[in-house]
Amino acid sequence: MAIERRTLLRGMSAVPAAAGISALSGLESAAAEDVPPGFPKPTRHLQLYAVELPDYDGEPRLGYGHDPDTASYPGPTIEMLEGESIAITLHNEIPKATLEKLRTDKNIPLGVSIHPHGVRYKQSSDGTLHSGSWVAPGEKRTYIWYARPPARRKGIAGTAGYWWYHDHVVGTMHGTAGVNGGLFGALIVRRRNDPLPRHTYVTAMGDAMTLNLRRYPDTDTYDPKNPKRTNTSIFAKKGERIEFVNISLGSELHTWHLHGHSWADNRTGVIDDVPWADDIPIIDNKTIGPGDSFGFQLLAGEMSGPGHWMLHCHLQTHSDQGMSTFFHVHKKNGDAPPGEWPPEHGHGGM
Repeated sequence: MAIERRTLLRGMSAVPAAAGISALSGLESAAAEDVPPGFPKPTRHLQLYAVELPDYDGEPRLGYGHDPDTASYPGPTIEMLEGESIAITLHNEIPKATLEKLRTDKNIPLGVSIHPHGVRYKQSSDGTLHSGSWVAPGEKRTYIWYARPPARRKGIAGTAGYWWYHDHVVGTMHGTAGVNGGLFGALIVRRRNDPLPRHTYVTAMGDAMTLNLRRYPDTDTYDPKNPKRTNTSIFAKKGERIEFVNISLGSELHTWHLHGHSWADNRTGVIDDVPWADDIPIIDNKTIGPGDSFGFQLLAGEMSGPGHWMLHCHLQTHSDQGMSTFFHVHKKNGDAPPGEWPPEHGHGGM
C-alpha cells in the first residue's frame, strides 16, 4: 500500500511512522546469537504474514502483510535509516495445498521466505533453501537486516537506496512462483538528510505485460469522487512531493516512463545545490531489467499542472497489452483534474 507519512523522528533509533512499524521491546524468536557480529541490536520488530489471496484472471495470487487482513501485492513498503538494524518475523499462513500446487519439483520443501536486496544480513537471514532460512506452513521465523552506513575511508558507500524484498522458496529453489504470485515489496533505506515525500507509491513491472501483477484497466482503480491512495490509485495534489519505487520482476526488460514529469537520475531524483548539479542526467524514461529497482521523488504537476498523466512501459507492445496506469494530479485545493474520468476513449498504453 502507499505510505502516508505524518511524523518522522530523526534519531538513530527513530524511524518513519509507517504502517505496521512498532517499537522493539525484545527480539522474540530471534536469539541473541543471531545478531551478526558488528550489527547493532535491532530497534524495531516487524511482523510479516504470507497469505493466499484471490486469484487474478485464474492466476494464483499471494501476498505479504503486517497482518493477514491487509496482505497485498506489492506487500508493505519497509523503510529503514542507514545505521539501523531491524528484526522481521515472517509467519507462513499460505495453505500447504496451495504450496504443493505451485511446487515444480517434489524434492523442494514446502515453505516461504523473505530475501532482501541492498541491506546486510547473515546467511540465517538469507531466505534461501540451501541456507535453511525458510518457513514451513504454519511456522514463523525471524530475520535480521542491517542498513549498513557508509565507511568512506574503506571505500564503502553504505546501503541507502531503493531496493526490494521477495520470496526465494515458493515453487522453485529461487522462489519463481512466489515472486510471480505476489510475494514481493519495496525496501527503502534512507540517509538522515534525505528529503521526505508526502506519499510513496510502488510499481512493479513483470512478465505477461503486468504492472503490479495486473493489466490495465485493473492497474488503475482511481475514483475521482472518492480517491484512496493505493498502488493502483496513484494521485497527489499539485506541488506535493511524491516518491516512486519501481521494481522489475520476472524475465523481461522494460522501460519505465511517466508523462509530464522528469527527475534526476541519481539516488533520490532530487538535485542538491552542488557544483556538479548540471552534470546529473535528467530523465523521464528508464530501462529496468529483471531484479532491478530504482526510485526517485518529484513535485506532482510541477510546471505541467493537474491532469491524468500516463505511466507505462515504453516497450510499445508491453503497454498495448496492459502494462500501464495513470498518475492523477489534482489541483492544489484537492479538486480532481478537469475532464471526465474514466475517459470515453483512450487506453493506458502509449
